[in-house]
Amino acid sequence: MATFHQRVFSGMQPTATLHLGNYLGALTNWVAMQETHECIYCVVDMHAITVWQDPVELTRAIREVTAAYVAAGVDPKRSIIFNQSQVSQHAELAWVFNCVARLGWLNRMTQFKEKAGKDRENASIGLYAYPALMAADILLYKATHVPVGEDQKQHLELARDIAQKFNNDFGAQIAERGLGTGELGFFPQPEPMIQGPAPRVMSLRDGTKKMSKSDASDNSRINLTDDAETIAQKIRKAKTDPDALPSEEKGLEGRPEAENLVGIYAGLNGQTKAQVLAQFGGGQFSGFKAALVDLAVTKLSPIAGEMRRLLADVRHIDGILGEGAQRAEAIAAPIMRDVKDIVGFVRRG
Repeated sequence: MATFHQRVFSGMQPTATLHLGNYLGALTNWVAMQETHECIYCVVDMHAITVWQDPVELTRAIREVTAAYVAAGVDPKRSIIFNQSQVSQHAELAWVFNCVARLGWLNRMTQFKEKAGKDRENASIGLYAYPALMAADILLYKATHVPVGEDQKQHLELARDIAQKFNNDFGAQIAERGLGTGELGFFPQPEPMIQGPAPRVMSLRDGTKKMSKSDASDNSRINLTDDAETIAQKIRKAKTDPDALPSEEKGLEGRPEAENLVGIYAGLNGQTKAQVLAQFGGGQFSGFKAALVDLAVTKLSPIAGEMRRLLADVRHIDGILGEGAQRAEAIAAPIMRDVKDIVGFVRRG
């Protein structure tokens, strides 16, 4: 039976400095996936401009996110690392998908409602059509697997719907030109990739809120650019409660700050929360925080140091992105040419 080539696609927006949540929730999994899959990792700068970005800051952020990928262990020789805007086929396929996707589908996207807020009439068309571009990002490489968080699952479902509708709408042309993969059609149905229980990292100031790049308080997160002293200070100041650590996970119920710090320790040390509590249960937070400081500094400060080293050589960073874009386009261009033929466009040679 014909099958699609197994390929992973994922990306992050260069809208602010990446933090511990990005590292534990995504980057550590990206690094591990290199062992088992062909991986394409994108800096999605076209998505970033769905809301206003200062051009100078955007340039800096694209390079910083690239440095974070590499410093965390994504190998630009084994995986493809590039910024989205360097491969024009992303925009081309997004327009085709804008014409395939239905208005009702986009109207159901909850993330647009959250980001646009009450002033939806003032939101950009790009913010509204963002999910169609995300579908193009994935399907331009016929990616079969996409590591996604809870907030992106709905967008991946839309990508699957767009792929299916394209395959159905143009089924005759796909078959006539021999461009399908058996009965599967031209585009695959990308699957969400679950790498096990990735820790949900919450704010260091409020355990009920997700750690976020947009939080006004820098003390709410550990940035991947933070040095050892800053990491230590933020953990020492992290909100806790007066009770000792429980010996079992059930004892974390109703204690969001305690659960968050235990989860961070578990994520950084490759353990379960139960294993962490077996070691530290019954002890006070002062001792646990000291151990967490040591672990976090050991794991994260080398990443910050490597990022500083990489960012000191802008030409090297730009070279990684340029080479990655060439490799990405070598995959994307033939697929986009096929799409144009299927749709009925007349193109050069």
